[in-house]
Amino acid sequence: MSDLTQRIKAFAKLGDFFSEYSKYAKKKSHMDENQLGWFKKFDETLSLAKHHNGWFTPENILYSFDRWAELLSQNQLQDWLSTYEMDKNTRKKVALIMAGNIPLVGFHDFLCTVISGNTALIKLSSNDKVLLPLVAEYITEIEPCLTDQISFVEGKMEGYDAVIATGSDNTSRYFEHYFGKKPNIIRKNRNSAAILTGKETKEQLSALGEDIFRYYGLGCRSVSKIYVPKDYNFDLLFNALYPFKYVIEQHKYANNYDYNKAVYLMSLYKVLENGFLMLKEDKSYASPIATLFYEYYDSLDNLKNRLTHDADLLQCIVANGVLANEVPFGTTQKPSLGDYADNVDTVDFLLKT
Repeated sequence: MSDLTQRIKAFAKLGDFFSEYSKYAKKKSHMDENQLGWFKKFDETLSLAKHHNGWFTPENILYSFDRWAELLSQNQLQDWLSTYEMDKNTRKKVALIMAGNIPLVGFHDFLCTVISGNTALIKLSSNDKVLLPLVAEYITEIEPCLTDQISFVEGKMEGYDAVIATGSDNTSRYFEHYFGKKPNIIRKNRNSAAILTGKETKEQLSALGEDIFRYYGLGCRSVSKIYVPKDYNFDLLFNALYPFKYVIEQHKYANNYDYNKAVYLMSLYKVLENGFLMLKEDKSYASPIATLFYEYYDSLDNLKNRLTHDADLLQCIVANGVLANEVPFGTTQKPSLGDYADNVDTVDFLLKT
């Protein structure tokens, strides 16, 4: 059985590897002879991941690796865990039902489970089947003590003590039925929004493009809705987002753009578009791919009240000087170790279960 120090060191080494591999894959460094075999394995797996799921481009997978490389340092891991009484954990088997909407989307649950000394029983999404098993293979080679803490399950989940399941509003009902009798975190659909006042700089609006287009808008932290004041000049936004026009070169994104545009035209919806993004006035939070919903507001105070009321539907809100818990432009896909999905503290749940 590993101790906390070993586990922290193992994940810190994984972070170093993510950084080294990403630089190599982007041709920014030469192949490390010591990592030759692993670099080749990751090359093959990135190719396989894209074959399984066309949304998983090498660029987006490497972006995920880079984000984790930034977080998985020994100091950051120690600081994060220092607020918990880690020695109070009683080892348990935790069923992790993974989503597959963006690369390694379930890694934070995996990290929380393993680093806290528990065993992860992992049920992968069919959309993300190859990345985490390779990551697990790497980390167990550098720290063999972790081997008995990581298990991938193909069939029925059995012998678990707690459950962390991520899915849609529909699958959450299934999860409640099957896993509701055990301690659980069951996550549903969430979206992210942005509040514009009209005073944003071009740099801020351009940074918002990262929040909108990263992972093609498929993440729960992807901005799918914006709130704008009356008479907002959308040209400001379209001009700032122009550098992201490359998204239309991805065939799945382009197909969605064409399909949704046709639907809107046939339905006689009024839509603003620039060739790679459509803006549609809509009260919903969840917009289709290649579409950004917008809604006008009269009063920021009224808008704040509404967003507070809808807090369970929102993962994060991008703004500048509007909300106490706002996220800066361009940073929705850069959560910290302590930014928990649905604002439910996963480590605390695991320690107290």
